[in-house]
Amino acid sequence: MARPDGMDKWKTLEHNGPVFPPDYEPLPSNVRFYYNGKVVHLSPLAEEVAGFYGRMLDHEYTSKDVFNKNFFKDWRKTMTEDEKELITDLKLCNFKEIDIYYKEQSEKRKAMTKEEKLELKQKNEEITLKYGFCLLDGHKQKIGNFRIEPPGLFRGRGEHPKMGKLKKRVQPEDIIINIGEKAKIPSPPAGHKWKEVKHDKTVSWLASWTENIMGNVKYIMLNPSSKLKSIKDFEKYEKARKLKNEVGAIRSQYRADFKSREMVVRQRAVALYFIDKLALRAGNEKEEGETADTVGCCSLRVEHIQLHEEKDGKQYVVDFDFLGKDSIRYSNSVAVEKRVFKNLKHFIQGKSPSDDLFDRLNTSSLNKHLASLMEDLTAKVFRTYNASQTLQNQLNELTKEGMTEPELLLAYNRANRSVAVLCNHQRAVPKTFDKQMENLQVKIKEKKAQIKETKKLYKEAKGDAKDKLKKKLKTLEDGMKKLEVQRVDKEENKQIALGTSKLNYLDPRISVAWCKKWNVKIEKIYNKTQRDKFRWAIEMAGPDYQF
Repeated sequence: MARPDGMDKWKTLEHNGPVFPPDYEPLPSNVRFYYNGKVVHLSPLAEEVAGFYGRMLDHEYTSKDVFNKNFFKDWRKTMTEDEKELITDLKLCNFKEIDIYYKEQSEKRKAMTKEEKLELKQKNEEITLKYGFCLLDGHKQKIGNFRIEPPGLFRGRGEHPKMGKLKKRVQPEDIIINIGEKAKIPSPPAGHKWKEVKHDKTVSWLASWTENIMGNVKYIMLNPSSKLKSIKDFEKYEKARKLKNEVGAIRSQYRADFKSREMVVRQRAVALYFIDKLALRAGNEKEEGETADTVGCCSLRVEHIQLHEEKDGKQYVVDFDFLGKDSIRYSNSVAVEKRVFKNLKHFIQGKSPSDDLFDRLNTSSLNKHLASLMEDLTAKVFRTYNASQTLQNQLNELTKEGMTEPELLLAYNRANRSVAVLCNHQRAVPKTFDKQMENLQVKIKEKKAQIKETKKLYKEAKGDAKDKLKKKLKTLEDGMKKLEVQRVDKEENKQIALGTSKLNYLDPRISVAWCKKWNVKIEKIYNKTQRDKFRWAIEMAGPDYQF
């Protein structure tokens, strides 16, 4: 089994295993499901899965054909033979009462009394105390995700071909426990047993299982704030900093390879150019069939690019259009070096649209070549390096003396956004976006009216009253500026996911140093969980740190 990290061997490990979601509670008898206008009493498993769909009736997913087709196919697998024979058309299904019931349950949770909330909080704290910590080599360490995800319907990102499929309930029989040889093995829920118990000291996971949608292995790991995780984080960014010192020579090498007589060397050079300049993922070979048609650099096909000798006043332009990781579309138009352009024309010559662009190359051979250039160098290290370097450069360029805190935060988000655009970290426009913008506009309008009224009073006032109004006017104008900056920031970020790069690709010391240099509270950049994860960087980085 692949190691999720490269930590050194541990000696002893004790933990209490994972926490499973509660068993399904059947719907009350007054909450009914209808098929073709008639009440149908579903078997427990079929009813549970119907509930997953019923509570999503207001969501855009249930309006998508792929989602509905996948859901109905998997739902029928949970039905009895009689139910399968009766329920053959999703359009004839009426989940409305189920939808209303779950909405009511949600409102009840929101309306809990202080006492009820406190009782629930205490129960969760007791669970965390028992299951949320482990003893690793005698030291108490926090566990990151000790709760097993409940069953539900898979959504995926982008237009994922598997959206709507059933994420099955994970059973103890699916779980592999990893624990010290002399430690007490945690007891599975009554009537169940673990799939396997291991004592693998070379990995840092405590439990693992294979999820049924993509066939990926999931892990219960140490919390990101744990010492071992912090060390791994530090090493990751140090590796990217090491690349900074080597990248000049590597770039000179792959540019020289553009002219190589060997086709495989030229293809590798152009792929590396894209990975370096565009932060493309290398891409992994994957199985045929239902898996989403997603590609990375090495698996690009001829149909994913278009070449233009000239476009929009630029020479040697390449248009990219393909589905990347998580089915997120990558659409970009880039001017490239003349030699790259000429090579691409040669690579596609005589090929059909479905043929591989880099037919002599794969991810394994590319990473093997990278490792020969620098120890442990992979395509992902380039992504981390380019993301961090972009943030550093943008912060240096955008941050100016005399900026207010809102202006500084706007500059930071703009720098972060440059990274998110580079890494193609997109998101759908939030459903609440228009309402939030409308509320902001109302606040701005009210603030303008207050400023206008205060200015009028200020002109007429004298003595102490004039001084007080001057202070009030300053406060109002500062508040106005803050709201206007918020509006710009929100508009610019509506389709960009800033969190992914901030947590996974950006050396946190850059952000910490920037905060310290410009007297911005670190809480404005990182929430509490993120501050725990990057505690090492907060302690380490001074205001003069540069990536």
